Amino acid sequence: MTVVVGYVPDATGYLAVTEATREARWRETDVVIVNAVDSVGYTRPTAADELDLDALTARLDTQGVPHRIRHLDIGTGTASEAVLGVAEEVGAELLVVGIHRRSPVGKALLGSNAQRILLNATCPVLAVRADDTD
Repeated sequence: MTVVVGYVPDATGYLAVTEATREARWRETDVVIVNAVDSVGYTRPTAADELDLDALTARLDTQGVPHRIRHLDIGTGTASEAVLGVAEEVGAELLVVGIHRRSPVGKALLGSNAQRILLNATCPVLAVRADDTD
């Protein structure tokens, strides 16, 4: 069993990795970090670049946390499908996702990867939100 975390390179993503690490230690298991790049590529702020992923690796190595990073090109798919797919593949016992405050219009037009994960996961989901900085 493992803890899977959906990661985006922002304060909430960093918090999600922190909580996933805490849960993995408590459960005595490993962490799989999932970051998705869609057809828009690295211009989207949710896509982690090589430097960001290297920093995550260094952080988890220093902490002695067994981990894998899955940096997936999802094309026209969704990040929620990618995270749920990895969770199924590895038999996750917990999923950790970051959530952001969104306007009603944003919810209606864009959907929510975190919401789809919360509704469709076959294992427990821990949702975390960093403090608003604006």
